[in-house]
Amino acid sequence: MGGMTRRGAGFGARAAAPGRGPTPPTDPAPSRSPAAVRSGASRWRDPRLLVGVVVVAVCTLLGARVLASADDTVAVWAARDALGRGQPVSADLVVRRQVRFEDQADADRYLSANADLPAGAVASRPVGAGELLPRAALGRSHDSPTTQVPLSVPADAVPATVRTGSSVDVWVTPQRPAGSASASARSRLVFDDVPVVAVPDESGSLGPATTRQVIVGVPTGTARLAESIAALAAGDVLLTVQR
Repeated sequence: MGGMTRRGAGFGARAAAPGRGPTPPTDPAPSRSPAAVRSGASRWRDPRLLVGVVVVAVCTLLGARVLASADDTVAVWAARDALGRGQPVSADLVVRRQVRFEDQADADRYLSANADLPAGAVASRPVGAGELLPRAALGRSHDSPTTQVPLSVPADAVPATVRTGSSVDVWVTPQRPAGSASASARSRLVFDDVPVVAVPDESGSLGPATTRQVIVGVPTGTARLAESIAALAAGDVLLTVQR
C-alpha cells in the first residue's frame, strides 16, 4: 500500500509540477473585416440611374403643364336669355362663363366678364340664350335710337314663341265698317323685323286675357311712323315670326 501511495504521489507530481500554475487556454487569432473595395466606375454612368432621372424630369414637366392648362380659361359674358336686336343689355341679362380659347385673338372677340358692360349697350343683332356675347353684337343706344311702340294684340294673334328679344313682323288689317258689303280689306305690313322690347306678364289677371300687350322697338325716324301708329289703332293687329 505504501508503494501505491508513492506512485500516486509521483503521478500527481507529473501532473502539476511544483511552483507552476495551470496552462492557460490558447485564444484563437482575432478575425479581421474585409477591406472596402471602391468601385472604379462612377454611379452617374449607371444607365438605370440616367433613365430614372429622365423619367422623373418628364413627369414633372407634364404635371406642370397639366396644372397650368387646368386654369387656362377666360371669363366672358354670355346671354342669360335670348336678346333681340335693339334690346338694352344690362348686368341682369348676362351670366359669367369660363371658356378656354385657342388663342388670345379668339378671346378678344368676346366681352370679358372681368369688366362691366358698356354703359347704354344694346344688342345690334339677335343673340341666342346661352350664346357668348360678341363685341360685334353690341352697340350703343344713341347709335341706333329706337321708339318703343306698345301694341294691343289679340291673344290668338301672338305666336307662342314670342318673348322679349324676339324679332317680329307687325301686320294690321283695317276693320270693316258695320253693315258694309265691301270685300274684306287686305292686311298690310306696318313694321318689318322689329325687336320685341318687352312682353308684360299678365299671369296675375283673374280670367284669361283676350288681348296681350307687346312692346316693340321701332327705329326712330322711320318713315310715316305717325301713319303706321294710326293704322294700328284703327285695325286688327297680327304678329308673325320669321324662322
